Amino acid sequence: MKKVLLLPFLLLLVLPVSAAERVSVLALFPGKAMLEIDGQRKVLSEGQSHASGVRLISANPREARVELNGREQVLTLGTAVSASYVRPASEEIRLVRNDNAYFIDGLINGQPQRMLVDTGATLVAISETDARRLGIPYVLEGEHMGLRTASGVVRGYGVNLKSLKIGSRTFNRVQAVVVQGDNPHFVLLGMNVLQHFEIEQQRNLMILRSRN
Repeated sequence: MKKVLLLPFLLLLVLPVSAAERVSVLALFPGKAMLEIDGQRKVLSEGQSHASGVRLISANPREARVELNGREQVLTLGTAVSASYVRPASEEIRLVRNDNAYFIDGLINGQPQRMLVDTGATLVAISETDARRLGIPYVLEGEHMGLRTASGVVRGYGVNLKSLKIGSRTFNRVQAVVVQGDNPHFVLLGMNVLQHFEIEQQRNLMILRSRN
């Protein structure tokens, strides 16, 4: 009798479990996420696994951290990843010193902009002149603040840039300050963006390596 009852159980153990091929995020909640796994919707709580092998590590209203086929992935609302996805190699940006400074070309709110790499600046800093040219509504949407500079305290506005791109990396809702007047003469790329890169200096060369 025991053998008869045990046989179906053993058969169940050896049945193959198909691994998920594609996972996307449909909704995010504190501690939970609604995922679409190979076309099927499933709400998982933190630490819970799906029969396909997908496990929800953590979730909040901004992102979900999932484990797919042994690899950890971070997904935001509406994004998807396939099992064959391979994280790209770290990007390397090389900058040659020019007049004792390092400049990098990028995009701010989709517009081309040359920026001065400033490891001493906490945030991205933009003059009113450049802010107006870039169409940043700092007067209407910015927050008044006092800024301490080498020349003393000046007035400014705290803003959030819609996007800032350097190399292949795009950062959204980037904190920045708009300084009254036409200083700084160049947009300063501050540490709130540079922290996403490893910085190495070799004589007249600065190397920015993207942190994956």
